[in-house]
Amino acid sequence: MGNSKFGTFIIVGALTGAVVSMFDRSTRKHIVKKSNNCISEMKYYAKNTDVLRWKLEEKKDKYKSVFEQLSDDASYLKAQVEELKALTPQVKGLVMDTKDAFVESKDEYKSIVSEAP
Repeated sequence: MGNSKFGTFIIVGALTGAVVSMFDRSTRKHIVKKSNNCISEMKYYAKNTDVLRWKLEEKKDKYKSVFEQLSDDASYLKAQVEELKALTPQVKGLVMDTKDAFVESKDEYKSIVSEAP
C-alpha cells in the first residue's frame, strides 16, 4: 500500500490526454492564442502593478458586498423562520377554533332542519 502509483498514473493520463489533444490543429491554435494572451497580460501587470492592485481591490470589494448581501439575506430568512415558528401554534389554534365553530354550526343547522315540519 505504501507504494501506490495512483497519483502518478493520474498525472501520466492527464499529460497523455493533453498530448493527444494537440494533434488537432484548431486546438493547437487556440492553446497558442490563449497562451500568448496570458503571457502578454502577465507582462502588462508586471509593469503596471498599480493596475493589478486596483483590479484586485475592486474584486475584493465586489465579493465583500456579495458576502454582506448574502449574510443579510440569511439573517432575514432566519428571522422569518423564527416568526413563523412563533406564529404556527397561534394559526393552528385559530384553525382548530374555526373548525369547531363550523362543526357546531353544522350540528345546529341539522337540529333546526330536523325540527322543521
